[in-house]
Amino acid sequence: MLKKILTFSLFSLLILDAYSQREKIENLPNFDKRPIHYGFYLGLNTNGYKVAYKTSAFNADIEVTEDVGFNVGLIADMRLHKNVNLRFEPGLISNTKTLRFKHIVNEIEGTREVGNTYLHLPFIFKFSTDRLNNIRPYVLGGASFDYNFSSNEKNQDDNFSGQFRQTSSNFMYEVGIGIDLYLPYFKFSPSIRGIFAINNELIYDNRNPSQWTDPIDFLGSRGIFLHLSFE
Repeated sequence: MLKKILTFSLFSLLILDAYSQREKIENLPNFDKRPIHYGFYLGLNTNGYKVAYKTSAFNADIEVTEDVGFNVGLIADMRLHKNVNLRFEPGLISNTKTLRFKHIVNEIEGTREVGNTYLHLPFIFKFSTDRLNNIRPYVLGGASFDYNFSSNEKNQDDNFSGQFRQTSSNFMYEVGIGIDLYLPYFKFSPSIRGIFAINNELIYDNRNPSQWTDPIDFLGSRGIFLHLSFE
């Protein structure tokens, strides 16, 4: 599924780029001179986990699969320089992951479906090239605070009761590439982004030993986002 999203995204960017290159009229010529402007975004994501193991413990083998989720939010953009903008993009991210603890023989006990909804609060620096007709490629990078509404962090039940727990407050960094397309009435900006957790999101089980959490040294979100901005 991840490969399909990336292929579709790259194909879309090429088509939109070719369309913009054919434009002879420069749309929204003064758009980028505004000190502040606003917008919104929609998108899709595949968001899984990076899992790092402790040196021994249970001969752990954890398989992570993810479904396609969605992301939606608002944009506040501040012009710092003709080629640099600072953006605040608060939004919601929703996705579902399935963890298969393959070292646990019982299939039911060894499978956890984890549905997450995050409040995503990123500050992002956007570095753009000079505008060429109605297109403007860019790269971006930044960091975010993410609050996981469905973390189960305060749940007293753990995996021995079928509950997989994560931290509620998390920090991420993200990088990406995209292109601004200046249309007659608004600017459309598709981008592809990678988002990666900085902190360990795992809440360890109350009882020891735990075949679910004891083998894990680090568990952190990582994902690919198709991000469609309208400004």
